[in-house]
Amino acid sequence: MKQDDTGGERERPRARSGAASGEGGAAPDGGAKRRAAPGGGILMGRPFGVPVYVAPSWFVVAALITWVFGGQLDRVLPELGGARYLVSLFFAVAFYASVLVHELAHTVAALRFKLPVRRIQLQFFGGVSEIEKETETPGREFVLAFVGPLLSLVLAGVFYLAMAAVEPGTVPGVLLAGLMISNLIVAAFNLLPGLPLDGGRMLRAVVWKITGKPMAGTVAAAWVGRALAVAVLVGLPLVTHTGAFGGGQEVGGMETVTDALLAAILAAIIWTGAGNSLRMARLREHLPELAARALTRRAVPVETGTPLSEALRRANEAGARALVVVDGQGEATGIVRESGIVGVPEHRRPWVAAGTLAQDLAEGMRVPAGLAGEALLDHLRATPATEYLVVEEDGAIYGVLSTADVERAFVQAMARPSS
Repeated sequence: MKQDDTGGERERPRARSGAASGEGGAAPDGGAKRRAAPGGGILMGRPFGVPVYVAPSWFVVAALITWVFGGQLDRVLPELGGARYLVSLFFAVAFYASVLVHELAHTVAALRFKLPVRRIQLQFFGGVSEIEKETETPGREFVLAFVGPLLSLVLAGVFYLAMAAVEPGTVPGVLLAGLMISNLIVAAFNLLPGLPLDGGRMLRAVVWKITGKPMAGTVAAAWVGRALAVAVLVGLPLVTHTGAFGGGQEVGGMETVTDALLAAILAAIIWTGAGNSLRMARLREHLPELAARALTRRAVPVETGTPLSEALRRANEAGARALVVVDGQGEATGIVRESGIVGVPEHRRPWVAAGTLAQDLAEGMRVPAGLAGEALLDHLRATPATEYLVVEEDGAIYGVLSTADVERAFVQAMARPSS
């Protein structure tokens, strides 16, 4: 399951567990508790208080499964006729219900460890459990990743036992056999030891335990994930073409193209997920360096009627890079927007009051100077703005924090090598 680790809303690490593709894992998302973002798909329910969405892409894969499985049913149960597609659609829904159980296993484990889960999303290549905090120990990381494949194995066992109660070669028998095999494939694929799969999270936990360094585990699991991506890209078409899954019969040209396309998509997902995990881990490693006090611009207080030219003169004289509008008692009431200053031609600045360019201080736009790391990012995400007023514990104005400066610090943190 790939995760959404993030230092901001620009790129979020999601914990993605795989299904048909086997993409799985329970990795941290790296954010604070938030409402589900729009675009999640159709809301199906809230088990354990976590919203479950079905993405529009799911309907594409459901149709694909219905078509492929329907063709197989035509060979096994030709007497079904057109009804085979209804049976195939039932299989597609039941299979993704199994994927949901896989994801709920990650979710329950995360909630047990007091890690917030943003949402579960069923999509084209499986499911995504968006766990928004990093686990505190390698043991918990291992458990969080392992429970998904474990539940898939348990489901495969349940379907296997249920097969004994039905006649082979019947609709129930074929459905139960298909669900048993598909859950075995999900479990096996997710246990492969490379990010962003569950097995990659398990490998990360083991290396973390041995070295004592989470980053070392992430690097190892990410590079194994990239190797897996190459193996899937080359190996999957090769295996299917030689008839390993077809009883020794070589597949035709159309099947070969389909297998190659599927392999390319799977490889791209794994490669991208491994790279994202690596970038997010590097960001998280440097997260403590993002401190409000270090990133804050020095500010000059001015009254609302002060001409912009005079306000800028005072700022230049004091070596400041921001303007804060204050009332008669010296209380901050707004921040002069940098974009507003740029938009005023120099010859008009003596006639424009600084207060007319100020953004009123909304709730949450006052940032304690001592905030740093994830606590700072959580505060900024809670109240999106371009500038924030940074204050000391006693309420005294420390300066102005610009979102652009925070983003620039992100880029610099990502560019620095890991320790």
